[in-house]
Amino acid sequence: MTELRFRTFRDLPADHLLGTGTAMCAGCGGLEALHEIYDILGEKTVIINAAGCMTLLAVYPFTPFRGSWLYTAMASAPAGAQGVRDALDLLLASGRITAAEDLQTVVLTGDGAAYGMGLSATSGAIERGLDFLYVCYDNEGYGNTGQQSSGATPHGAGTATNKGPLGYPGYKKDLFAIWAAHRPAYVATVIGAEPLDLARKVERAMRLKGPKLILALAPCPTGWDFAPEETVQLGKLAVQCGVWPLKEYRDGTVVHTKVPKQRLPVEEYLKRQGRFSQLFVPERNETVLVEIQAKIDDYWCAVERHGQVEE
Repeated sequence: MTELRFRTFRDLPADHLLGTGTAMCAGCGGLEALHEIYDILGEKTVIINAAGCMTLLAVYPFTPFRGSWLYTAMASAPAGAQGVRDALDLLLASGRITAAEDLQTVVLTGDGAAYGMGLSATSGAIERGLDFLYVCYDNEGYGNTGQQSSGATPHGAGTATNKGPLGYPGYKKDLFAIWAAHRPAYVATVIGAEPLDLARKVERAMRLKGPKLILALAPCPTGWDFAPEETVQLGKLAVQCGVWPLKEYRDGTVVHTKVPKQRLPVEEYLKRQGRFSQLFVPERNETVLVEIQAKIDDYWCAVERHGQVEE
């Protein structure tokens, strides 16, 4: 494979393409990641945006994107992407546009669509081999409507629909594994707080044809209850505590691209967020905290056992 362009931080784009002045929340981790992703994708894109937080980017008739933008219902973005890609392919085949005028087809959704409402349409698009990039900003709940629990909500988190002392009783769905099971062209997890890792993965995805997923953890100040200026620090903690493994699926194998040298205890991440406060006050819930830590430890033991680490 050709050497990657983004080798050091100095290689990252200096010009930023996504417009400012949108109605997004201060400190949005999803917007942080999208800024970085869009700088690398460039202007020649069609963004198919499912209903969710990021639809606040557009105020008719304007959007902050340099390229085209299409709004769809929450469950329909991959189907919309199929129509866009088919139309572009027909224009190419008929000579009405040249290869230089072709556009990348990019789906943009939150976890509500990616993990739940839109999963059926997504599965169908992957099975058809649709050439598209699916970008999910995962804020671990239905953030646009008040942070209700979603298929991405972690165990023990308090949400608008789980306000009890134990928080959310379920467990976060493994969307990375669900995509990998379809054998797509590429799958990767990223976070805006690690921009070089993110840039390399978007670059790899752009070089491949077929279905590709960029799954970005999106720290959410309003839904997770932390100060907006702490978004980057919280993102780094998610990686350092092993909560958010940075990895990719390529050529049929899973590789971890950034492994914490010395993982911090998971409660260093949890106690910075109001959504987990019920695990610490009025008294520590040792049972749930130990369970969360044990699952993370088990995950990284399996990674070490199977040697899934980038050389």
